[in-house]
Amino acid sequence: MDRCMKGFRYICLSNFIMGKLDQKIIVVTGGSGLLGKALMERIYAEGGTVINGDMQSDSNNAFPFIPLDITEEASITNFIQQVLDQYGRIDGWVNNAYPRTNDWGAHLEDFPLSSWKSNIDMHLTGYYACCKHALLQMKNQGYGSLVNMSSIYGMNGPDFTVYEGTEIINPVAYSAIKGGILNLSRYLASYYGKYQVRVNCVSPGGIFDHQPKAFVEAYSKKTPLKRMGTPEEIAPSICFLLSDESKYITGHNLVVDGGWSIV
Repeated sequence: MDRCMKGFRYICLSNFIMGKLDQKIIVVTGGSGLLGKALMERIYAEGGTVINGDMQSDSNNAFPFIPLDITEEASITNFIQQVLDQYGRIDGWVNNAYPRTNDWGAHLEDFPLSSWKSNIDMHLTGYYACCKHALLQMKNQGYGSLVNMSSIYGMNGPDFTVYEGTEIINPVAYSAIKGGILNLSRYLASYYGKYQVRVNCVSPGGIFDHQPKAFVEAYSKKTPLKRMGTPEEIAPSICFLLSDESKYITGHNLVVDGGWSIV
């Protein structure tokens, strides 16, 4: 076979190569945010049908949108029913929403107990409520993959030196919430494993979002790869855990942090 014919054959075959998430129905909570947008685009590029569950739609309105407030159980159950009515199943679910109070960035000394309770309830309890109902649907299906977004600060204590000279604060409730999500995910993975339903976490490191120059430089200096990450670099790891390529992986925490947590 000459080179031209080989090239023609490759082009024809490539048209039949499926993406990792071909024909999968996947929900992303908080899809209108920085990471959510990049994740939805990646899921779509991998062949999946992605539904944005958020308080408000992305301004681009490029993907199906169904309103979702993860802090309200009735909103969650209504959202799931709408997804099932339109698509018939839920193959994958990503808990990516990031609810928080207006005083989220306050120093520990100025962070009232009421705000601590509110943030734990909105974020950690909100993830639990989504897990409870999404995983029940997956159990009934006999398959499914759920990914919870945690953080390096759910694993490690924060390095406060990277915040020096800036007004950025690492919120005191953040580590408690993200650490709770990690262990909740392990519990759920063990509980639902016998139903062939998988639960995993992705823990990103710092994501560049036009933070102050002093912070970006200090953070990058500590990281072995010497830079912050991008949403586009986090999304493929989530897609892997949603795909059948990871069908023997559950209860795992996939760290995507440029090496931050190893030094």
